[in-house]
Amino acid sequence: MSAADEPTEDLPDEFGQIARLYRPLTRGAPEAFDLLDDAAAIPARAGHDLVVTKDAMVEGVHFLPGEAPEIVARRLLRVNLSDLAAKGAEPYGYFLATAWPASYDWGARRAFVAGLAQDGETYGLVLLGGDTVSTPGPLTASLTMLGWVPSGRMVRRAGARPGDLLMVSGVIGDGWLGLAAVRGELADVDGYLAGRFRLPSPRLELRQALRDGASAAADVSDGLIADARHIARASGVRLRLDLDAVPLSKPAQAWLQTQSDRLAALTALAGGGDDYEVVCTGAAPIPGFSVIGEVSAGEGVEVVSSGRVVEAGPGGWRHK
Repeated sequence: MSAADEPTEDLPDEFGQIARLYRPLTRGAPEAFDLLDDAAAIPARAGHDLVVTKDAMVEGVHFLPGEAPEIVARRLLRVNLSDLAAKGAEPYGYFLATAWPASYDWGARRAFVAGLAQDGETYGLVLLGGDTVSTPGPLTASLTMLGWVPSGRMVRRAGARPGDLLMVSGVIGDGWLGLAAVRGELADVDGYLAGRFRLPSPRLELRQALRDGASAAADVSDGLIADARHIARASGVRLRLDLDAVPLSKPAQAWLQTQSDRLAALTALAGGGDDYEVVCTGAAPIPGFSVIGEVSAGEGVEVVSSGRVVEAGPGGWRHK
């Protein structure tokens, strides 16, 4: 029986929820003060910079209505951890704000926190503070993630240089296909694609390789093409991205073979987003990454396939 399936209890007030749900997530970290204060005090770490990133998720926008609360919580942590991974940072802790709709009863809230606890243990995270409120709208959760990186070694979006290689970790397109699978629009017999969307794996194991070899990097959340554009804009360079070199999983390759317009399908995979891989540039190949293009003088991203320039459109997701 999951926490969400347990008998419904009356909802404690805000402070009761903090004490019963969130205090255990501090894992005894003294800087969190048992969540009894209005702030945390982050101690300095000699020889390191504190890296701070923030992402929010809204029901019906970033995950489907009715998704299991524990999956929502774990996904929230992981998309923020993906930002740290792209910066070459080591995870430390987080601040969390949740706006609960009336549909999230005590059991659902306990299930949400159980998801936080599970991945907090996996990734060595401590809850440092935050807020909890109610809302007449959909579930909204905002998380601020903190990590450490050796002083001056954070991998920025700016830094790509003409002559660098353009590279990406893992495989691309599974997140976009996974969303279609979750919606029931795509066959997914073993649940692999849905799993890739629901619970992405932040590429934290690559952080040392990025610090050692990357000149610039970004996590692939909006879409490979769009996130490559972020690097191009920040670095003041032009990136050439070869769609035919983009690594695909076996399920993505199988889907591609069923499409009548291969070029449009490749463009969709490279622009779909939610992969939470890392796109980067560097002077030489980096272990764990596939070379998908190169950097030159100029601006923007030139997308090519079979040696021909492709009109890629936005190349990813944009909120309005």
